[in-house]
Amino acid sequence: MSDILWLVSRMRFSDAVDILLVALIFFALLQLIRGTQAIQLLRGVIIFISLAILLSSVLRLTAFSWLLKNAIPALLVAVPVIFQPELRRAFERLGRAGNLIDRPMREAAANRTITQVARAARMLSEAHQGALVILERATGLQAYADTGVPIYAQVSSELLLTIFFPSTALHDGAVIIREDQILAAATVLPLSGSRLADRYLGTRHRAALGISEQTDAIAIVVSEETGTISVAHNGRMVRHLDESRLRSILQRLYRPYSSQFDIGTWLHERRKANGASRDVKELQE
Repeated sequence: MSDILWLVSRMRFSDAVDILLVALIFFALLQLIRGTQAIQLLRGVIIFISLAILLSSVLRLTAFSWLLKNAIPALLVAVPVIFQPELRRAFERLGRAGNLIDRPMREAAANRTITQVARAARMLSEAHQGALVILERATGLQAYADTGVPIYAQVSSELLLTIFFPSTALHDGAVIIREDQILAAATVLPLSGSRLADRYLGTRHRAALGISEQTDAIAIVVSEETGTISVAHNGRMVRHLDESRLRSILQRLYRPYSSQFDIGTWLHERRKANGASRDVKELQE
């Protein structure tokens, strides 16, 4: 105890700031890879290195210690390659002004988008017309929007139904929405390389998972074959939704918080979101 007190008494203010900055960096890195496949990989690497150091120290394995010591520089080179998607997401957030602190969207615009998208998804599901709608959040999607046809129109269920009508030229691809504006249609998205739980899921579902793995966007998918409504976020997917559950999920994930806190509104939204809390938890974890 006395040693700890002596150490604290000798610590300067700059030392405390230094330790805090290192802790914040590690915390930010862990937040970036939380809920992704990289967290299991990182856990495995830490366990392997810890066991290797313990064995080499206890058993005094000279050759093994030499190999481990010389492998560390190679490991430092491999880390950016292994965690490339997570590092890319971090630099994208740093490169966009205000992305570390989510820029507030207009409450009315966000509510309108949620209502129109949920209504369109329900109507497309009833008609068994395939659709893929992407809601932009903090990570910019302009590079993906540039692969499609510019729209720059206000979101409406009628416009979404027109775009995804099978006879139109824009139905094959994704629609990207920023706040309450449709940026582009017929856009091309990256496909997920992970194995899907249902082998009958097609390209739209792979694209939805792919964009959610590489960005923080929310992807809404309507299956052409079954009419099933699904939501993908953070590399995970929740399926078999109806309009009400879809709206509740989007309100939790997409709608900005109001600048003024109202207990009545909070209780109302809490009750309304109870039915989708399990779905949202599954998407975020």
